[in-house]
Amino acid sequence: MSLKQILLFTLILVPALIFSQEKLTVKLTINSEENLTGISNAQVYLKSGKDLGSTDENGMLFFEAEEGKNYQIVVFSFEYKIFQTSIIPTKNSNKYSFELAHLGENLDEVHVSGNKRKFFNLVRLKNVEGTAIYAGKKTEVVLVDQIVGNLASNNARQVMAQVVGLNIFDAGDGGLQLSIGGRGLDPNRTSNFNTRQNDYDISADVLGYPESYYTPPAEALSEIQVIRGAASLQYGTQFGGLINFKLKEPVKDKEIEVISRQNIGSYGLFTSFNSISGTVDKKFSYYAYYNYKKGDGYRANSNFDSKNLFAQIGYQFSEKTKLVFETTYLDYLAKQSGGLSDKQFLENPRQSNRTRNWFAVNWQLMALKFTHKFSEQTDFSFNLFSLNANRKALGFRTNPNFDNPNALTDIDEMDSNGDFLHERDLLVGQFRNWGIESRLLTRYHVGEKDAVFLIGAKLYKANNSSEQGSGSKGVDADFSFYKETYPDYSSQSSFKYPNFNVAIFGENIFNLSDSFSLTPGFRFEYIKTISEGAYLNANTGNFVDDNNRFNRNILLLGLGASYKPDNYFEAYANISQNYRSVTFSDIRVTSPSFSVADDITDEKGFTSDIGVRGKIGTSFSYDSSVFGLLYDGKIGTNFEDRIGWIRDNIGTAVVYGFETLLDWNIKDTFWENSNYKLNTFVNIAFTDSEYTKSKFNGVEGKKVEFIPFVNLKTGIGFGYKNFLGSLQYSYLSQQYTDVTNAEYDPHNNSSVKGAIPAYDILDFSVSYVYKNIKLETGINNVLNKSYFTRRATGYPGPGIITSDPATYYLTVQFKI
Repeated sequence: MSLKQILLFTLILVPALIFSQEKLTVKLTINSEENLTGISNAQVYLKSGKDLGSTDENGMLFFEAEEGKNYQIVVFSFEYKIFQTSIIPTKNSNKYSFELAHLGENLDEVHVSGNKRKFFNLVRLKNVEGTAIYAGKKTEVVLVDQIVGNLASNNARQVMAQVVGLNIFDAGDGGLQLSIGGRGLDPNRTSNFNTRQNDYDISADVLGYPESYYTPPAEALSEIQVIRGAASLQYGTQFGGLINFKLKEPVKDKEIEVISRQNIGSYGLFTSFNSISGTVDKKFSYYAYYNYKKGDGYRANSNFDSKNLFAQIGYQFSEKTKLVFETTYLDYLAKQSGGLSDKQFLENPRQSNRTRNWFAVNWQLMALKFTHKFSEQTDFSFNLFSLNANRKALGFRTNPNFDNPNALTDIDEMDSNGDFLHERDLLVGQFRNWGIESRLLTRYHVGEKDAVFLIGAKLYKANNSSEQGSGSKGVDADFSFYKETYPDYSSQSSFKYPNFNVAIFGENIFNLSDSFSLTPGFRFEYIKTISEGAYLNANTGNFVDDNNRFNRNILLLGLGASYKPDNYFEAYANISQNYRSVTFSDIRVTSPSFSVADDITDEKGFTSDIGVRGKIGTSFSYDSSVFGLLYDGKIGTNFEDRIGWIRDNIGTAVVYGFETLLDWNIKDTFWENSNYKLNTFVNIAFTDSEYTKSKFNGVEGKKVEFIPFVNLKTGIGFGYKNFLGSLQYSYLSQQYTDVTNAEYDPHNNSSVKGAIPAYDILDFSVSYVYKNIKLETGINNVLNKSYFTRRATGYPGPGIITSDPATYYLTVQFKI
């Protein structure tokens, strides 16, 4: 289908849907009895168990009803008493307003049937939320405020424990960066997901450099939404799908609320999180936080210092219209301890062979979000967002020659006066981009059946640049280039990347029966990638102009299906095409660890899921599925005898597996006493893979990188009244880091080459609330295991990046 055909289809279909015949629509408004402000995310059910949905930011919910029929309504909201009533809607009486009574400050949690605010901390997105469609997709939502764990350090292993199949790099940097992969996707800086904050992009360049150097603090989050590969149609082309960090909303029942959290931990860790929030006159709302982190790190030369500020102001013009402005600022400086060889890791995982490597990030985000309800059937959203950021990497790096028994033992040499002989390599990236994304969602009818249509468009423009060359010979964080001082340095380059992208996307839920629906969708992308610059040829010593221009027209199609005979069981399936463009780091960043093929191209393929999910009774939750991915032209790193390590399109790969999450609230099964809490969960993924075709010798039949066959996370949660605790166990089997499937050998001097051995981790956390004070403490890696999750090919390596041993944390929270 051409772009012209798509636009014609949109222009014809949208008006028809908007003005199609309407059924009787009931409007519910749920307010707080205390101050009559709307209660968001209140869950509304029929007494029979059917889930009608949750209220929006203004406490409103709309649902279709039959005239004259009696509906028994049950409303639940966290921190409010359960409300029950009956309504009989008619054309002249279809709007209702109810008030919920507050439970009071001394009650910390409530358990009711059908409530998503249970001891479970994972739920799923509804078929339609706001101006987005999730029907037939594999979705997971982490309720961060219910987690008992190390939030101050953004411990992803604990925060995302119930998101199945994730492969996480444990960096030990206080949670400054989140690195998540899965299903054969490289976890490095979550670059294979579309990462967002409050529904707008936060990565360096969505297509040209989709790495996330900024991660919101877990203490500021209400939810983390994860939608797997089928999210490519609405959110972008990435194979991984979407990770959306939802920050806390302004409190609606107070003009001012202050939360202060102070945390200390092992190896000099100190964090301070302070937020202020409120709503004035039901119209003006605000939320802001400041987060400071510093620490020495487990290894020598790994100290860090970070400052993060966020502010949101919103104005509710009417029940239908709202405008929100947000700004985010992050600045951090981290010293990098360098990579280790296998032998060095075995001898002493805490050692460091680099004393003057530094990494700095400055991230500034802004977003303007407008939402409007045209009618009770049609919603509109508009996001304008921008990024002005940079990241700087500075360090002395040598070429790890794997045939040399002395690899990675090269000393950063000094002269007789104690001055370093070698200049450092400096890499600076500037990221300036902006984008607009708008969505229109409307509910209509096909015959007697409900249907939902979504159409959206995105415009994205980036003007990024990168420069690489000689840094100083000093030891401090001097991020200045010394081109004139060291003119012969061989890896100098300077490039600009003025990229442009426009996308049109749409999905439609067709309810073919009361229990079965189909959701087809499309995404059309026009991508213009430009590379302008020059690099210094290491062999000739001359600069080489390297200007490239790539134009692509891409059409992605997908289809989802859902069979839901009742509110407690659903079978779902989906298949979606995916696409990942070559990033400019793949093309023109010079590394001593590897070279990049001149003809490297984009990745293409598809993802699919087939699964069942639901509840058994009121205490058992499950989501089990099989999945498959096809990568055509998968990018990876291979070792060639003549040229060493090269980054290229390795070949065609398939990844497939079984994932399941089982969550059992034991207390609700055996005891009625609501003072106690006891639940357990098992999150396990079995994943296999194979390269089916490759232009490189010896690759066909090999396993795909970053895939542990077994990925297990399990745990138990317990508590009494305001005392809560959790014990969590994680196990990942061996995973390869390169296409040669090199095995782990602790007795050699390799660094980049070799598998990541299997490892298991035990974490323990407890919390206690007394009035407005909350105490949290725990031990991560209780068994003090020595392990690693990453072999870095570039910064901060090359080599093994050690993960933390046993560490403690202690947090005190005050709420006013």
